[in-house]
Amino acid sequence: MDNWLVHHDLRAPGFGTPRVRLYAEALAMTAWAESRGCPRVVLSEHHGVADGYLPSPFVFGAAVAARTSTIRIMVSALVLTLHDPFSIAEDVAVLDTLSDGRVELTVVPGYVAEEFAMFGVPFDGRGALFEEKLEAFTTALTGGPATYRDRTVTVTPPPVQRPRPFVIVGGGAPRRAARLGDAYLPAVPDEALAEAYVAECRRLGKGDGILLWPTGPMWVFVTDDPDRAWAELGPHALHEANGYGRWAAAVPGSSPFRPAESVEELRASGRYAVVTPEECVALVRTLDPRSALQLKPLVGGLDPDVGWRSLELFADRVLPALDAPPPGP
Repeated sequence: MDNWLVHHDLRAPGFGTPRVRLYAEALAMTAWAESRGCPRVVLSEHHGVADGYLPSPFVFGAAVAARTSTIRIMVSALVLTLHDPFSIAEDVAVLDTLSDGRVELTVVPGYVAEEFAMFGVPFDGRGALFEEKLEAFTTALTGGPATYRDRTVTVTPPPVQRPRPFVIVGGGAPRRAARLGDAYLPAVPDEALAEAYVAECRRLGKGDGILLWPTGPMWVFVTDDPDRAWAELGPHALHEANGYGRWAAAVPGSSPFRPAESVEELRASGRYAVVTPEECVALVRTLDPRSALQLKPLVGGLDPDVGWRSLELFADRVLPALDAPPPGP
């Protein structure tokens, strides 16, 4: 099975695992995942969040690179609009060198107004600013001269990957993704976005492009006892869902997350899959081939011992079943 990943955003609310242990366990879990054949770890970025949401994925990515040798390191999503395109291109190039060419990126314009205020970046007109920075950023990653406004710069050293690391464009602007990215990840699973992306790729002579698809559960947690697991992880999942949900409510269409009043409501929504190994196998076999199964063993500062139990069950009872031929009719 090659369409699964481990995701860390390292939220550490006060009722959860202390941050120092959370970071250490995330690194250990990533190395473990690599040893079990996991193709990709995803690191996310947000800023100024009370729970300490990971603000510096490239620093953490460097620690991942030092602990691993094959797993792909995806920063998703990089809120490019908040950054100087040349400074962040340097970070990408250094991480790509440290990891010997394992960096992948999903870049987005961003949708959290407070972050823009924090960095002194205008929130209105962020789409046009994102495009301007994205063109400079991707050009800079090739190792050639790149221009942003009144500056022409050559970023050194260049990334290991040539012509540059893979750049997915996320969000709700499919034509932009077709023009400026290597692939498109819609913010929500809207077929109209997919159709517009494919049409623009064809118009540009890029075939059908590469479309990734945000369907299936937000993440999967494997357990022999879903009721017990929900009791353990429910407050952490609720913290996550409501954190994302508050951001999404301010910019409709920016995210599939919705706030929930209780753990029971969140569980009933089906957005998170807390499943037995057998249910997980069945779920994977119904996934859209453009999607990936996402494991988030430290969601919302969850006790790492709980997360490790889920990971071990996934490795011991889900992966072998998926590598075996499916049962006949």
